[in-house]
Amino acid sequence: MKRLIRLSSGVRSVAIAAGLATVAAGLVAPPAQAQAAGLRVAYVNYSLLIQESPQAQSAVASLRAEFEPKQRNLQSEANELKAREATLKKNEATMTQDQRDQAELELRERYQALQQKQNEIQDDVNTRRNELMSELQRTLVQVVQNYAKQQRYDLVLADGVIYANSALDITPAILSALKSQAPAGRRAPGPSK
Repeated sequence: MKRLIRLSSGVRSVAIAAGLATVAAGLVAPPAQAQAAGLRVAYVNYSLLIQESPQAQSAVASLRAEFEPKQRNLQSEANELKAREATLKKNEATMTQDQRDQAELELRERYQALQQKQNEIQDDVNTRRNELMSELQRTLVQVVQNYAKQQRYDLVLADGVIYANSALDITPAILSALKSQAPAGRRAPGPSK
């Protein structure tokens, strides 16, 4: 399920490129001049938001609930096929060549059908995960933007930052805002350390 929390590189690249363009356009002056001009800059640990926000944890739980029964059914089918294969090996000495060929053909076809089901379910998981991640990213961006506007930040940076002074880190405030937006029954426990 860790794959669920991975961001698509395309969306992340666009956000980083937009942030870098803003930095390049707005911070041509040396940092001391930018500070003197009253430029308010902050940093958000976007990866931490993806891992710790109740919305992300809810998305993971939703994906699990939706696909675990299908995964269990596939595992059950795989176990059944392994048992049939073991039975075939055990009994092949007492079978005619035609019986063996027929049993092997049936087993091969069932393995292929199982593989096809696994591929279809994996495609469904990927599609659903992408939908949930897109929704989560929209929520996170909206909350960060709203917070930045309310606190009158001129620039908020995210991933791709090599260093940020902890005084610039607004991630805890954003996490609090996300937690306050989570439905009461779905609030996640505090950040793990």
